[in-house]
Amino acid sequence: MLEFTKMHGAGNDFMVVDAISQSFAPDAALIRRLACRHSGVGFDQLLLVERPDRPDADFRYRIFNADGREVQQCGNGARCFVHFVRARGLTSKTTICVETAAGLIYPQVAEDGRISVNMGQPRFQPADVPFIADAESLQYPVEALDASWQMAVLSMGNPHAVLLVDSIDTAPVESLGAALQQHPRFPEQVNVGFLQCQDSHHARLRVYERGAGETLSCGTGACAAVVAGIRLGRLVSPVEVETRGGRLHIRWDHQSAPVWLTGPTAIVFEGRIDPASL
Repeated sequence: MLEFTKMHGAGNDFMVVDAISQSFAPDAALIRRLACRHSGVGFDQLLLVERPDRPDADFRYRIFNADGREVQQCGNGARCFVHFVRARGLTSKTTICVETAAGLIYPQVAEDGRISVNMGQPRFQPADVPFIADAESLQYPVEALDASWQMAVLSMGNPHAVLLVDSIDTAPVESLGAALQQHPRFPEQVNVGFLQCQDSHHARLRVYERGAGETLSCGTGACAAVVAGIRLGRLVSPVEVETRGGRLHIRWDHQSAPVWLTGPTAIVFEGRIDPASL
């Protein structure tokens, strides 16, 4: 039997597995079965807690989307990861060095229990996203659904496209998100954010994530959206981002600074499942 914990960060939900005390090396097909909300556990992403490969790290953190694809980064997942390892007694540190596919991250636990994650510096060069373009720009026109859409494109350890909209309630999140996610100008697909700026310090956001569809919240998506809003002169750090699952707080002090993500985390339940039964 496989022991796991179901968690969420502002509605972005995860199946978290301690792969230190038990052996677990899932393939993509098994992850898809576990992710099914009707016959499996159900989640946006699977998070694995592993021993680090690097001597300077406390843990290794691996992330798999619901479609079985391994990805480099997940901001809400990183915060849930920290909550999990402290709740399970795997560490008592308030600043943890975590090895990810995107490099080392250093989540911090505040006195009030909220967890902040240094998400690193955003990258804007098209090749770093990756995105097919001749040169870097604040926004790019991309053709989809028989129209041209202006969007900011950047990497937060994973690729993001951000569109400014008048209202996230009427934005074509499902149709346009799906079309842009697999657009040929994004060789590794992309997470698509629909950003509504309410004032300079408050915004609303919906994100269509690659491999998961629209989620209630996306940590790296919120970081990317705020960075895009600041660069376009619509937002000023710090910014409170309202997602359908809760509120996230983003700080980006200047162009060469890292982005800080802060928000809530919660354990929903603990469980055991026989993967062979799926």
